[in-house]
Amino acid sequence: MIKKIGYLIFAFFFSVFRLFRVNGNKVFLVATHDDGPEGNIGIVADAIRKMDNGKRMIWFTRKDKVTDPVRFFIIKAYHLATAGYVFLDNEFLPMAYIRFSKRTKVVQLWHGTGTIKKFGQDVNTGSLRRLEYRANQRITHLIVNSEAVKKEYASAFGIPKERIYVLGLPRTDLLLNPSFLEEKREAFLRGYESLRGKRRILYAPTFRDDEVENPRIHLDLSRMSEALGKDEVLLIRLHPFVADRVGMVLDEGKWDNIINVSGYPGVTTLLAAADVLVTDYSSIVFEYCLRGKPMIFYAYDLERFESEGRSFYRNYEKFVSGPVARTEDELIECLKKNDISRVGRFVEQNFPFLDGKSTSRLLELIF
Repeated sequence: MIKKIGYLIFAFFFSVFRLFRVNGNKVFLVATHDDGPEGNIGIVADAIRKMDNGKRMIWFTRKDKVTDPVRFFIIKAYHLATAGYVFLDNEFLPMAYIRFSKRTKVVQLWHGTGTIKKFGQDVNTGSLRRLEYRANQRITHLIVNSEAVKKEYASAFGIPKERIYVLGLPRTDLLLNPSFLEEKREAFLRGYESLRGKRRILYAPTFRDDEVENPRIHLDLSRMSEALGKDEVLLIRLHPFVADRVGMVLDEGKWDNIINVSGYPGVTTLLAAADVLVTDYSSIVFEYCLRGKPMIFYAYDLERFESEGRSFYRNYEKFVSGPVARTEDELIECLKKNDISRVGRFVEQNFPFLDGKSTSRLLELIF
């Protein structure tokens, strides 16, 4: 109820400022998932800046809070109401109660490059589902990577396919740039000099809804430490919610070959530094697959996740881009191999654009 009141206050001021003329040179950037330079919004902002076309950019991030009511309800509402262009990387629920000028283009870039598990309208319920649906009706352009996901994204956002544009996403431009990847890899290794020459295994599990009540690491860390070779190291990237509560187990330094990188700024840098990715249901695989390196899917709770969790859009075990490990024993065995047999097919199915020009296509369409 408190959040709804906040949305309504924001909408009230927005409606007042809608009386002002829309500024075709104003770009409003909603980056509540990733406001860094490697996120979709940050990449677009940098490209707009380089265009030198007189566009003025106004940011809205997680730092904008109702505890600063003048900034949140008045200044930001004014700029959103008078912007000619709006870019988002997440849901922005105040949009459920506002209506933009017909001149304003509202571009949803989202924060995932693709999807394995269901999301949005396909899993949410109650008032959240209704609010998201209403907010999503303001979207004029939803940008995706390939035709393969148009049906899923239309369903998840509750909008017609006609508003979905297959251009590729800005983040993929970075992951297709060898010099960028080398720069990021070196940046990481400068902070972890002892890891040079070692096989770096990144474990990045997705967040599970039941971890709100019971956050935990689903690995026997002592056993994993013993199973690693002398030139191998396990980097663990937990969801922020889980890391805040159990990350201290990793930080105690009990294992020399297991490192907590949950707080490392920029997941792209970690993807550039990793030689192997271990994950489960995370869309991070859509980014790492562009590196052509091994991926292992540690799905220890597959049946439960499918029946009680978010479920999937496709057959999980057939769709993913690497071997599926159901137990720690299977995971350890998979780590002994460098299986990339399914990566090429996965890239071919999900990435029609491998030219590193997705941002350029986006800006040509919108501006």
